Amino acid sequence: MTIQWFPGHMTKARRQIEDKLKLIDVAIELIDARLPLSSRNPMIDDILRDKPKLIILNKADLADPEATRKWLAHFKEQGFVAHPVDASTGKGVKEIPEQVKTLLKEKLERQIAKGMNPRPMRALIVGIPNVGKSTLINKMAGRNIAATGDRPGVTKGQQWIKTGGNLELLDTPGILWPKFEDQEVGYRLAVTGAIKEEILNVEDIAFFAVKYLLRDYSERFSERFGIEKLPAADTDNPDDIVAVLEAVGRKRGCLISGGRVDLEKASRTLLHELRAGKLGSYTLEMP
Repeated sequence: MTIQWFPGHMTKARRQIEDKLKLIDVAIELIDARLPLSSRNPMIDDILRDKPKLIILNKADLADPEATRKWLAHFKEQGFVAHPVDASTGKGVKEIPEQVKTLLKEKLERQIAKGMNPRPMRALIVGIPNVGKSTLINKMAGRNIAATGDRPGVTKGQQWIKTGGNLELLDTPGILWPKFEDQEVGYRLAVTGAIKEEILNVEDIAFFAVKYLLRDYSERFSERFGIEKLPAADTDNPDDIVAVLEAVGRKRGCLISGGRVDLEKASRTLLHELRAGKLGSYTLEMP
């Protein structure tokens, strides 16, 4: 299955971001800590050009902590400032204004040297759909001002939002890129819910997820679904993966007439539990 998704409002969002660049001091790019590379839109660096940028690894509570440490070190080596947060609970959020201030230190010092009273710092919030931009903004603002949802495409427009810490934020809709050169990127995004499920074959996405979980988190998978015998972690036999999905379906009562397993329902159940963190913390890729 080839995964592509680039709705018209995303093209419009790119133009809107480019139009606002002259108004902002810094960009805050949100990525998903469970897939830090796949959730980085390769168009963003081109769009933002030379603007200072803070990379926020959101949903860090759902990611494998050891993997997150490796990703933070990776971004540092690449010359980026990166910081893990859990926007839903607010963990790590209060440090963001100070990190923005550090990124803009030279600019602020120049303004002070000229006798200017620095205006509030202006930050652009960017990222792919469903990565938690609106949730982060609401937490930073201390009130529910940006629309949130557990599906991509909730934010459709742009708005300036005042927060504490002398910082103003510009919310933008999530933007995916027109074509995934590596189809595994599309599958990883689909596993975490960054792509609307309505346009996908949910069984294909669950198939991909099971292969990955067998490889890196087989014990946890077995414990969660009560499956004692799993195929080899490096299996390439499709029948092995289907058998695992059927076992999940039987454990969760996803049955149809004749006692057969409803694979679509079993797939949705698996993905729901995985996204909700019921299989524990996991990361879908490493640096």
